[in-house]
Amino acid sequence: MSAPEMAGARRGFLPALWLATLIGLAWPASAGEADVEAVEVTLQADGAYSFDVTIRHDDEGWSHYADRFEVLDASGAVLGTRTLFHPHVDEQPFTRSLAVAIPDGIESVVVRAHDLVHGIGGREMTVALPAR
Repeated sequence: MSAPEMAGARRGFLPALWLATLIGLAWPASAGEADVEAVEVTLQADGAYSFDVTIRHDDEGWSHYADRFEVLDASGAVLGTRTLFHPHVDEQPFTRSLAVAIPDGIESVVVRAHDLVHGIGGREMTVALPAR
Protein backbone atom coordinates (compact mmCIF):
# COMPACT_ATOMS: atom_id res chain seq x y z
CA MET A 1 0.00 0.00 0.00
CA SER A 2 1.42 3.40 -0.95
CA ALA A 3 1.87 6.27 1.52
CA PRO A 4 -1.19 8.22 0.18
CA GLU A 5 -3.33 5.08 0.38
CA MET A 6 -2.23 4.45 3.99
CA ALA A 7 -3.02 8.05 4.95
CA GLY A 8 -6.48 7.72 3.46
CA ALA A 9 -7.06 4.44 5.28
CA ARG A 10 -6.05 6.09 8.57
CA ARG A 11 -8.44 8.99 7.95
CA GLY A 12 -11.30 6.51 7.48
CA PHE A 13 -10.30 4.46 10.51
CA LEU A 14 -10.20 7.34 13.02
CA PRO A 15 -13.84 8.47 12.52
CA ALA A 16 -14.97 4.84 12.76
CA LEU A 17 -12.98 4.38 15.98
CA TRP A 18 -14.44 7.60 17.40
CA LEU A 19 -17.99 6.49 16.54
CA ALA A 20 -17.42 3.06 18.12
CA THR A 21 -16.14 4.74 21.29
CA LEU A 22 -19.19 7.01 21.51
CA ILE A 23 -21.57 4.10 21.00
CA GLY A 24 -19.76 2.14 23.71
CA LEU A 25 -20.08 5.02 26.16
CA ALA A 26 -23.77 5.50 25.40
CA TRP A 27 -24.68 1.78 25.56
CA PRO A 28 -26.50 1.03 28.82
CA ALA A 29 -24.53 -0.93 31.38
CA SER A 30 -25.85 -4.40 32.04
CA ALA A 31 -26.23 -5.63 35.57
CA GLY A 32 -25.57 -9.18 34.50
CA GLU A 33 -26.89 -12.25 36.24
CA ALA A 34 -27.53 -12.69 39.95
CA ASP A 35 -24.83 -14.69 41.75
CA VAL A 36 -25.12 -16.61 45.00
CA GLU A 37 -21.96 -15.73 46.93
CA ALA A 38 -22.52 -17.52 50.24
CA VAL A 39 -25.03 -19.78 52.00
CA GLU A 40 -25.21 -20.57 55.70
CA VAL A 41 -27.56 -23.38 56.72
CA THR A 42 -28.76 -24.10 60.24
CA LEU A 43 -31.14 -26.77 61.50
CA GLN A 44 -34.01 -25.24 63.46
CA ALA A 45 -35.71 -26.80 66.49
CA ASP A 46 -38.82 -27.56 64.43
CA GLY A 47 -36.79 -29.63 61.90
CA ALA A 48 -36.82 -27.01 59.14
CA TYR A 49 -33.59 -25.59 57.74
CA SER A 50 -32.82 -21.88 57.79
CA PHE A 51 -30.87 -20.57 54.80
CA ASP A 52 -29.00 -17.25 55.02
CA VAL A 53 -28.23 -16.52 51.37
CA THR A 54 -25.86 -13.80 50.18
CA ILE A 55 -26.51 -12.54 46.64
CA ARG A 56 -24.56 -10.14 44.46
CA HIS A 57 -26.23 -8.42 41.53
CA ASP A 58 -25.62 -4.94 40.19
CA ASP A 59 -29.24 -3.93 40.63
CA GLU A 60 -30.08 -0.99 38.37
CA GLY A 61 -33.53 -0.17 39.77
CA TRP A 62 -37.06 -1.47 39.42
CA SER A 63 -36.60 -2.76 35.86
CA HIS A 64 -33.49 -4.88 36.59
CA TYR A 65 -32.86 -6.37 40.01
CA ALA A 66 -32.43 -9.73 41.74
CA ASP A 67 -36.02 -10.66 42.56
CA ARG A 68 -35.76 -14.09 44.22
CA PHE A 69 -33.68 -17.06 45.24
CA GLU A 70 -34.61 -20.72 45.33
CA VAL A 71 -33.57 -23.86 47.19
CA LEU A 72 -33.68 -27.02 45.05
CA ASP A 73 -33.11 -30.72 45.55
CA ALA A 74 -30.68 -32.73 43.38
CA SER A 75 -33.37 -33.45 40.78
CA GLY A 76 -34.13 -29.74 40.33
CA ALA A 77 -37.41 -29.66 42.27
CA VAL A 78 -37.90 -26.31 44.02
CA LEU A 79 -38.18 -26.84 47.78
CA GLY A 80 -38.48 -23.18 48.76
CA THR A 81 -38.48 -19.68 47.27
CA ARG A 82 -37.76 -16.29 48.82
CA THR A 83 -39.21 -13.41 46.79
CA LEU A 84 -37.27 -10.15 46.90
CA PHE A 85 -39.76 -7.32 46.46
CA HIS A 86 -37.43 -4.40 45.73
CA PRO A 87 -34.01 -3.57 44.25
CA HIS A 88 -30.91 -3.45 46.45
CA VAL A 89 -29.01 -0.81 44.48
CA ASP A 90 -27.06 0.53 47.47
CA GLU A 91 -26.75 -2.78 49.37
CA GLN A 92 -24.39 -5.15 47.58
CA PRO A 93 -23.98 -7.92 48.29
CA PHE A 94 -27.03 -8.49 50.45
CA THR A 95 -28.17 -11.39 52.64
CA ARG A 96 -31.71 -12.62 53.16
CA SER A 97 -33.10 -15.66 54.99
CA LEU A 98 -35.58 -18.40 54.22
CA ALA A 99 -36.80 -21.36 56.30
CA VAL A 100 -37.51 -24.53 54.31
CA ALA A 101 -38.96 -27.88 55.34
CA ILE A 102 -36.68 -30.40 53.63
CA PRO A 103 -37.89 -33.98 53.17
CA ASP A 104 -35.95 -36.77 54.90
CA GLY A 105 -33.16 -38.35 52.86
CA ILE A 106 -31.93 -35.13 51.22
CA GLU A 107 -28.33 -34.43 52.21
CA SER A 108 -27.55 -31.40 50.04
CA VAL A 109 -29.39 -28.71 48.10
CA VAL A 110 -28.66 -26.19 45.36
CA VAL A 111 -29.29 -22.49 45.96
CA ARG A 112 -29.72 -20.23 42.93
CA ALA A 113 -30.76 -16.62 42.35
CA HIS A 114 -32.98 -15.02 39.71
CA ASP A 115 -33.12 -11.52 38.25
CA LEU A 116 -35.83 -9.77 36.23
CA VAL A 117 -33.86 -9.51 32.99
CA HIS A 118 -31.72 -12.66 32.78
CA GLY A 119 -33.77 -15.07 34.87
CA ILE A 120 -31.74 -17.98 36.26
CA GLY A 121 -28.15 -18.23 35.17
CA GLY A 122 -25.69 -16.75 37.63
CA ARG A 123 -23.44 -18.60 40.06
CA GLU A 124 -25.24 -21.31 42.08
CA MET A 125 -24.05 -23.04 45.24
CA THR A 126 -24.50 -26.62 46.35
CA VAL A 127 -24.53 -26.89 50.14
CA ALA A 128 -24.58 -29.84 52.51
CA LEU A 129 -27.38 -29.92 55.08
CA PRO A 130 -26.54 -30.32 58.77
CA ALA A 131 -27.54 -33.75 60.07
CA ARG A 132 -30.88 -34.02 61.87
